[in-house]
Amino acid sequence: LCIFKKWVNDVQRMSELQQANLRGELEQLKSQLNPHFLFNTLNNVNVLTQTDPKKASQVLLGLSDLLRYQLYESGKENILLSKEIDFINNLLALEKVRKNDFSYEVKVEGNPDNIKLPPFLFMPFVENAVKHGASSVGHCYITIHFKITGNQVHFTAENSKPVVKSNLPGGLGLKNINRRLSLIYGNKHELTLNDTKEKYFANLILPI
Repeated sequence: LCIFKKWVNDVQRMSELQQANLRGELEQLKSQLNPHFLFNTLNNVNVLTQTDPKKASQVLLGLSDLLRYQLYESGKENILLSKEIDFINNLLALEKVRKNDFSYEVKVEGNPDNIKLPPFLFMPFVENAVKHGASSVGHCYITIHFKITGNQVHFTAENSKPVVKSNLPGGLGLKNINRRLSLIYGNKHELTLNDTKEKYFANLILPI
């Protein structure tokens, strides 16, 4: 009996340690998204200060609002989906200020107001779309679509890939999002990526 109790206690301690390690890894993966976004945006501002100071000022004001949101929301376990959608809209609006030959659309089907999800799950895909779409030379577009059903959130992101592209650093978000999704949802989510010569498409389905 004593041996059995010791075995149960050892298993419990190992499980608690494993959970603590996974939570630590999850927090590390989440924190990597914010500096990545900030780096790309500041790079844009740096260019604009030399080419269009008025636009640079607009971007800095918008960036202030976005960083305020990140500061207060990123530390939470869950945030409202409606706030996440607003964040994405504001981010793409900044890109529109920076680049005239750029169009975007954020479509929402269903009601996101009372749905809570972990913060910044969609940002790696939006950042990737900005990097390969809005940060490219020539006309480009980004289309974001949220569809809320009874027990799922369907998210898609599509962006054009112009022939001539700028060489911006990045890519960290897409490298760690699979691991982060696995830590949160196990095998209860679906992620499909399709990269062609003309466009990049991401499809993510999350349970709610």
